[in-house]
Amino acid sequence: MNEHVRALEAGLVVAAATETFFGLLVDATRPSALDALLRVKPRGADKGIPLILPDAASWTTLVGAVPPAARVLATEFWPGALSIALPALPDLDPRVTLDGSVAVRVPSPCSAAELARAFGKPLTATSANLPGEPPATEATEVLRAFGPAVGSGALLVLPGVSPGGLPSTLVSVSADGARLVRAGRVPRTRVAEVLARTGLRLDDPVRPS
Repeated sequence: MNEHVRALEAGLVVAAATETFFGLLVDATRPSALDALLRVKPRGADKGIPLILPDAASWTTLVGAVPPAARVLATEFWPGALSIALPALPDLDPRVTLDGSVAVRVPSPCSAAELARAFGKPLTATSANLPGEPPATEATEVLRAFGPAVGSGALLVLPGVSPGGLPSTLVSVSADGARLVRAGRVPRTRVAEVLARTGLRLDDPVRPS
């Protein structure tokens, strides 16, 4: 684990198991580390990069005012597989945002969570797979997919296995409401129940007519 923390400190990419799939982790606050990530796994500008946090207090370095409903969701579901999208601070690297928001979570116990705590700063957690391929659940799958990056030393892979299944649930929260962006491991009904305590309704994704 210490070797992989040092790799993050050096701006390298580390693949580690989250509570869902393997993720590609770099220091989300370091532009050169994001450059390194996008060399390993290019990502279109129309996609943000989800982040994992060492603890809930860390989101103050990424977002502006946190709506009360978001705090209630974090208290109820973190650590856990609920990602909350909030308006990003204006100086946050735009590569980790989408439509001005950044998605964050404190993950359940897993290798990636241990790394985030040891590193002490927000990390990226984009899935460790090539475009069009399913997310990796084992270190061996990551090695096969990203062999050249591993061989060059640009990517270190932490051994392990992730459970797979559903991804994290993603909810966008603002002062005016909450919207389900992606269904996932935390059931929609549970999220809606918790939001109802704050007087907010959980809206479903807008579907094309």
